[in-house]
Amino acid sequence: MEEQRALAGFAALSQETRLRIVRLLVKAGPEGMAAGAIGEALGDATTSRLSFHLTHLEHAGLIRSRREGRFIIYSVVFPTLAGLIEFLMRDCCDGHPDICAPVAAALDCACDPTLTRET
Repeated sequence: MEEQRALAGFAALSQETRLRIVRLLVKAGPEGMAAGAIGEALGDATTSRLSFHLTHLEHAGLIRSRREGRFIIYSVVFPTLAGLIEFLMRDCCDGHPDICAPVAAALDCACDPTLTRET
């Protein structure tokens, strides 16, 4: 991932509502969520405000939308999120993989479907 794309992604995530949306969509998985369900989950987002944030995230390449009947379904673009993490971690080890081991272990744990999540 080039630096400008990473900056756009991190800038999009630096706003509280957009970060909450992405985290919500990560939990939803590849199936995604309808815009109305996202608004309900956030609780305090007006339709126009939600639309603004969803558009911003889509322009940054972090989420995508698709139409299913009369609903717009949003889902995370997992390769882009992985690219942001890789961008941050690419040079961190500098020949010392033990430095990055805790991050890699945390990611393995978070993505293991056999582990239950705490609520």
